Amino acid sequence: MNRRQFLKSITAGIVSFSFPISTMARNGRRRKPNIVLILADDLGWSELGCYGQEKIKTPHIDQMAREGMRFTQSYSGSAVCAPTRCNLMTGKHGGHAYIRDNGEIKNPAPGIFGGQTPLLPEEPGMAKALKGFGYTTGCFGKWGLGGVGTSGDPLNQGFDRFYGYNCQRHAHNLYPNYLVSDQENVTLEGNTRGLTGKTYAPQVIADEALKFIQENKDKPFFVYYPTVLPHLALQAPEEEVAAYRGQWPETPYTGKSYLPHPTPRACYAAMITFMDKQVGRLISLLKALNLDNNTMVLFVSDNGTTHLKEQVDDTFFKSVGPLRGLKGSLYEGGIRVPLVARWPKRITADTTSDLPVCHYDMAATLTDVAGTSFDKGTDGISILPTLLGRHNTQKKHDYLFWDFAGYGGQIAVRMGQWKGIKRGLRKTPDAPLELYNLEEDISETTNVVKDHPGIAEKLENIIRKERTAPILKKFRFGTYQEKTHGRR
Repeated sequence: MNRRQFLKSITAGIVSFSFPISTMARNGRRRKPNIVLILADDLGWSELGCYGQEKIKTPHIDQMAREGMRFTQSYSGSAVCAPTRCNLMTGKHGGHAYIRDNGEIKNPAPGIFGGQTPLLPEEPGMAKALKGFGYTTGCFGKWGLGGVGTSGDPLNQGFDRFYGYNCQRHAHNLYPNYLVSDQENVTLEGNTRGLTGKTYAPQVIADEALKFIQENKDKPFFVYYPTVLPHLALQAPEEEVAAYRGQWPETPYTGKSYLPHPTPRACYAAMITFMDKQVGRLISLLKALNLDNNTMVLFVSDNGTTHLKEQVDDTFFKSVGPLRGLKGSLYEGGIRVPLVARWPKRITADTTSDLPVCHYDMAATLTDVAGTSFDKGTDGISILPTLLGRHNTQKKHDYLFWDFAGYGGQIAVRMGQWKGIKRGLRKTPDAPLELYNLEEDISETTNVVKDHPGIAEKLENIIRKERTAPILKKFRFGTYQEKTHGRR
């Protein structure tokens, strides 16, 4: 090697080190990394093989974990669909968020669903930030943050393309009459919103997400894929259910809240495995398009497993492992969720992290990956340093915070090993704080508040500091609603 070649190699090394996120495009310019965020619906902490599941097969997500990083202390922003999606998109925790529970909009016409409480136009948004930084953005699946044409419509919240269920309640059937394509209703052939049909919505939603990637392969893209699986109703293609039928004893579900099913255990497992197959298809496509090394894929769930035990036997599947609580609860089983990140040659394979991380960190993280920043008035912290193995530069939360107006009104704080929770605040505004030591009692069985009054007082002070009064009266409860709503 001559001196000129040597200097060129050194310069190349410096450039590579200085710009670790981007890769070179064909024209010689650096291309921003693609980003895919997959959000499962009501998937429990232990319902993936890589998190200890023994009955349900999830080989593709397990492979993601082997090729990437698995988080052991990842949390949802809330305990049900709409507020957790608000936390995810806006980067705000429950105490600052606009949406703090599910809320319906009246149906605009017979057979058409109206959607949920819409995000305000001035709210910060993950997709808005990425689109503003040159990304083509697409959302495929269940939205739940505002009906078609409202300020919360995904096309008004930074997305160039939307396909799926705008309304969460519409998503309670997986063989619907229609899905929303951008802002138009598209009829699904052979469906009557019955027990079964010709067109399985999760399949066509996944197909549209892959089509979007193919169409935008030559420019940086952000794909948000909030799949409707494995949320009820229990519905899956027959060939998927057949793979599990007969493996376990079954008690038919007769359909008191959602649609009936003769083999609920087999169907629930089939729904999760079907979801896993779509993740496998997505990663295979990235490889086929030679985009794999320049695409970060994140997989996370929106909250814990449903509490409707006749339909989903969480005890049989050990859906949340040793954790207490399910969907709708701010105990660990309702909010601790799987999080897997894969980015070949960037994220070290087969690694785990015990960094406490929450949904409201995702916006800061993904914009950091892109090379820009998120709204500084929000609550999230980028976990990109951890993803890239730079643990010494990782900022950490002093505490995580939850404010959930549903299921009686709940507030929770996690500070290090300590977890405080208040429940039933709508009926009892001054409900006492429960205190748990998660290092010694991950199942939250022993309330130690009387033994640690100093810790309890610190958590009470955090609640008083972090909880602002919701703008919407329907989300107000407890003794903290007189404070002015605003950003921290």
